[in-house]
Amino acid sequence: MAISLSANVRNNLTSLQSITAQAAAVQNRLATGKKVNTAVDNPVNYFTAQSLNSRSDALKGLLDGMSNGIQTIQAASKGIDGITKLVNSMQSTIKQAQSDAAQNRPTATGTALVSTAEKIATNKSLKDIALDKAIVNDNGADADAATASYAGNIGVAAPAAGTAGKMLAISIKAGDNAYEATFNAANMTVRDVVNEINKSGIATAFVDEKGQFNVKGTGSETLQFGFGAADITAANPAAPTDTELETARTAALTNSKDNDATTPLNSNAALGLASNSYDVGTTASNVTSAVRSNLIQQFNDLRTQIDELAKDSSFNGINLLAGDQLSIAFNEKTGANQSKMNIQGSVVTAENLGISQAVNTQIDGLFNFQNDNDLGKASDALNSALTSLKSLSSTFGAQLSVANTRQDFTKGLADTLTVGADNLVNADANEEAANLLSLQTRQQLSQTALSLASQSDQAVLRLF
Repeated sequence: MAISLSANVRNNLTSLQSITAQAAAVQNRLATGKKVNTAVDNPVNYFTAQSLNSRSDALKGLLDGMSNGIQTIQAASKGIDGITKLVNSMQSTIKQAQSDAAQNRPTATGTALVSTAEKIATNKSLKDIALDKAIVNDNGADADAATASYAGNIGVAAPAAGTAGKMLAISIKAGDNAYEATFNAANMTVRDVVNEINKSGIATAFVDEKGQFNVKGTGSETLQFGFGAADITAANPAAPTDTELETARTAALTNSKDNDATTPLNSNAALGLASNSYDVGTTASNVTSAVRSNLIQQFNDLRTQIDELAKDSSFNGINLLAGDQLSIAFNEKTGANQSKMNIQGSVVTAENLGISQAVNTQIDGLFNFQNDNDLGKASDALNSALTSLKSLSSTFGAQLSVANTRQDFTKGLADTLTVGADNLVNADANEEAANLLSLQTRQQLSQTALSLASQSDQAVLRLF
C-alpha cells in the first residue's frame, strides 16, 4: 500500500534529496580532483582532454629515445676529444724527432776550392777565402788564386766576346721534390750560390773549414745536384730581350743536368763536385738516429690507441665513430609527417685520418722517422687530421644542439598538453569545498524544514 505524504513534506523531501545528490557529486569531485570524470559529465571536455593526454603521453614516450640519442652523440664527441689529445701527443713526438738531427742525410762534398798559399797571402780562413771567390773567371786566368788584393774565382768560363754576360743555374732533386733557379753571374760569388741553394728547402749548402763546398739533403732520399752556366747571346749585348734571357736560362738549366763525364757542359767541377752528380746522385748513409728510432714505437702506440678509442666511443650499441647511423624521432607521427633527425656517423681510424705508421727505413706510404721530409709529411698529416676532427666535432656539436633543443621543446609541449587537459576536467578544490559547505548548510535547513512540515501532520494526534 502506497504511503501518502503531504504536499509540504513531499516538497521538502524532494529538496533534501536534490541537495544530498549535489553534495555527493561535489564530494566525488573533491575525492577525484576532477569536475569531469566521465563522458556523461561533459562529453566535449572529456574526449578533448583524453586526446590531449594521449598525445602528451606519446611525446613523453619519445623523451627516452631523445635522451639516448643525446648520450650517443656525446659519447662520440668525447671520443673525438680523446682522439684529438692523442693526435696532439703524436705531434709532440714528431717535434721531438725533428729536434734530433738526422744522421742519414746524403751529402756531396767537393774538393778544396783554396790552397794553403792563398791562406798565407790573404791572411783569412780557408772557408772565408772560398766563400768570397767569384764564380766566373773575371781576370783571364782559370780558377785564379786569391791574393791580398784579389778575391780569386773558381774558374767558370767568362762570357764570350759580344755576349750580354753569363747565366748561372742550379738544379736540385730529392725524391719527389725538385728545385731550379737561375741568376745572372755578374758579381756572383760562392757565398751567393750557397745562399741560393739554402732557399730551396730540400737541400742545404755550406763551405767547411777546409774550404770544401758541401751540399746536404734535408731528408734521406737520393740527392741530385747540378750547377750549370750558359752565355747570354743577344743582338744588342747592352740590352738583351726577355726572350734572349729566357733562352739563356733554359740552356743553363740544361747544362746543370748534363751528365756526360767525358765532356761535361755543367760546371760542377768548378765547385769541386763530380760532373755527373745530378745524374748519379748522392745516396744517404745507413747511419740512423737512436733517438728517432726510439720514438717510432711511441708514435705507433699512440696511433693504435686512436683506433681503440674510436671503437670504445659507443652508447647503447651505436657508435658514430664506427660509421653507425643514429635516428632520433621528435614527434609521435609516422610516415611523411614524422619529424626526426638522422645522424650518419663516420669511420674514424688512424688510416682514414691519413696517419700512417712510422718506420725506420724508406717505405712508400709510411713515415720514415730518419727522414726529415717524412717527418714534415707526418706533421702535415697530423695537422690535417686535427682539421678533420675539428670539422667532425663541429658537426656533432650542431646536431647535439638540435637534439637538446627538441628535447626541451618536447618536454615543454607535453607539459602544455597536460595542463590544457587538466584545465578542461580538473576541479577547483576551493570552489568545490565552498559548494559543499553551502550544500551542507542547505541540507541542514532542508532537514529542519522537513521536520516542521512533519509537525504539521502530527497535529492530528492531539485530537485523540
